[in-house]
Amino acid sequence: MNKTLFPIRIVFILLSAAAGWLVCYAVREWDNYRALAVAIGLAIGILVVLVDIMLKGFSLRGLSAITFGLAAGTLISYMISRSPLLKEGDPQVLYLVQLGLFIIITYLSTVIALRGKDEFNLVIPYVRFVPHEVEVPLVVVDASALIDGRIVRICQTGFLSAALVVPRFVLGELQAIADSHDPQKQTRGRRGLEMLGALRKIKNLDLRIHESEVAKRQDIDAKLVFLAQSMRAKLLTTDYNLSKLAEFHGVSWLNLNQLGKAMRPELVIGEVIEVELIKIGKEEGQALGYLDDNSMVVVNGGRQHIGRIVAVEITSVLPSSSGKMVFACVVEE
Repeated sequence: MNKTLFPIRIVFILLSAAAGWLVCYAVREWDNYRALAVAIGLAIGILVVLVDIMLKGFSLRGLSAITFGLAAGTLISYMISRSPLLKEGDPQVLYLVQLGLFIIITYLSTVIALRGKDEFNLVIPYVRFVPHEVEVPLVVVDASALIDGRIVRICQTGFLSAALVVPRFVLGELQAIADSHDPQKQTRGRRGLEMLGALRKIKNLDLRIHESEVAKRQDIDAKLVFLAQSMRAKLLTTDYNLSKLAEFHGVSWLNLNQLGKAMRPELVIGEVIEVELIKIGKEEGQALGYLDDNSMVVVNGGRQHIGRIVAVEITSVLPSSSGKMVFACVVEE
């Protein structure tokens, strides 16, 4: 983008200088001050480019909020100035009062609009210049859900029909974690960014980036809940505390950990399943394997099949702290 803007800015500065030169042809009195006119045009061009650089990061949403604030402030100041309170009096005093009302009210309206630009963005709901469809349910995704990674597999299956909304400050949070000096945090942050890239590659997935920021990282959870509440969306997370905060504010939330527990298969005695045996068990001839939900499977007579995927018949199922412990025996071919 900068490579494209640089020549445009140079051309604009040169055109401003040329405009100063051309003004001398239109105003005969300036004919002897062509160098000064060119310098003034050049200075104006440079000043405009500097303002452009200073406004870097100022979004269309912010411009819309300022426009709305100026319009609302102008309307309010006009209505007050036309009220009976300012109908009679010294014309000079009335002029100063009207001028003060216009400046103060438009300033306050603009500041209020900028502070509430998230609410204003909901009035004109554009995300990355793509209009939100009212009929499409929305799901706000936090950093923990992206780092977890299971969201990618869920979206690939096509079971999640809602549009995923990733706030801009969540991307900043992932970037900050990825830039951390702690190797573990670096790995987690990079994994979250990789999962976001994988989501972008999924066809027919409605992924939206919400242009929203937070001043402090401590406010991220509250801002996530606020966005979900304002957009009438659900909140997708693996953070238990965040889910409880959302529940307190009446926001529907989706927890991938609970989804994983709900998707665990119900094992029945006598059912035949396939499992990979990976190590030796405690008892003679036993071998151990694990199911997709990390439930341990103890297979009697399976020691000779270690390193292979075998069909086993379930003989009993016992609950444990980590899930279930399944006892089975090898099915004879």
